[in-house]
Amino acid sequence: MLLIPAIDLKDGQCVRLEQGEMERVTVFSDAPEQMAAHWVEQGARRLHLVDLNGAFAGKPVNKDAIAAILDTVGDDIPVQIGGGIRDLETIERYIDMGISYVIIGTAAVKNPGFLQEACLQFRGHIIVGLDAKDGKAATDGWSKITGHDVGDLAKKYEDYGVNSIIYTDIGRDGMLQGINIDATVKLAQASRIPVIASGGLTNFDDIDALCAVVDEGVEGVICGRAIYSGDLDFAAAQARADALLDAKSKA
Repeated sequence: MLLIPAIDLKDGQCVRLEQGEMERVTVFSDAPEQMAAHWVEQGARRLHLVDLNGAFAGKPVNKDAIAAILDTVGDDIPVQIGGGIRDLETIERYIDMGISYVIIGTAAVKNPGFLQEACLQFRGHIIVGLDAKDGKAATDGWSKITGHDVGDLAKKYEDYGVNSIIYTDIGRDGMLQGINIDATVKLAQASRIPVIASGGLTNFDDIDALCAVVDEGVEGVICGRAIYSGDLDFAAAQARADALLDAKSKA
């Protein structure tokens, strides 16, 4: 179970939003690269970046902050990024910068042909971000709820060569209400694509619940507000997940 610290970028700062609303923002750092270094020191094995301004603008906005983070972490760990990725040129630029995985969200729902082409050209580097409310996909920075069922979308993407799916319950994101385990498992069961949970991670109970369903295809979780507020100790949580899965493998 891979625990992945999130660094959400807005106006060059590291922030967290409540339910994706730009006006409900908490600033945690004016130096996102220092936050990235902190999580690496705490044992992070991957970082999750989101260009929040880019998600609403439909194009990358926080390029300077992203470059600073990549310069800071170097080749130590892989970095994935989402937010405003709508064309192949943007994907290529990010990979050239040193990004390991590019997350396609809104464009994957609205333009599956683009997703398919991205997977062909950048095989192994493409993650789909499926954000949902009551099982229906949300797009455009969560501002629009579509009629697309996320399970049906996952099945469609199965043959594209998608690396994994990040599934976010937008009703819980940033609210410390716990991971929606049932919905996450349902999505994981809908296709053979590994799923990374997101939205609502709160405490060790969530870690325990996620480790219990790893065999269903849930391979990781994005860690957001809880590790910034101190509700969850990141290093201790990753150690707990490792211990649980080690014990499970030996059982």
